[in-house]
Amino acid sequence: MTVTEQDVQQSEKRMAALRENGFAVSARYDRRSGRVVVNLNTGVQIAFPSRLAEGLADASPADLAEIKVSPAGLGLHWPKLDADVYVPALLQGVFGSKRWMAAQLGATGGQARSHAKAAAARENGRKGGRPRKVAGGGL
Repeated sequence: MTVTEQDVQQSEKRMAALRENGFAVSARYDRRSGRVVVNLNTGVQIAFPSRLAEGLADASPADLAEIKVSPAGLGLHWPKLDADVYVPALLQGVFGSKRWMAAQLGATGGQARSHAKAAAARENGRKGGRPRKVAGGGL
């Protein structure tokens, strides 16, 4: 595949548009709070718990401490973990791939605790557990 001068110019325009909303100038891991702290060119500082980002959840503090900011400031990279976070997505609250985010949401939803859910579980337990599914939808 040949990359033309026009391709390069279009890529540079897209990067410039992405950088308008802010880009990372530095990043560090704060051991005390367990958060990754990112400083943007706008003066804004954002911090997020490392456990929220794909590839960082089970990492050691030593591995989290080594963060590289991409030359354009649009990416954060952890070389020891081979993990990356895209800064524009981070600013939108996206901490990983769609599949990974969906799995996290599903796991959190399944852990929901409420009085109604607990009462329903107790009632089902008294009846012998979760009702069995009937083939054909029971029609």
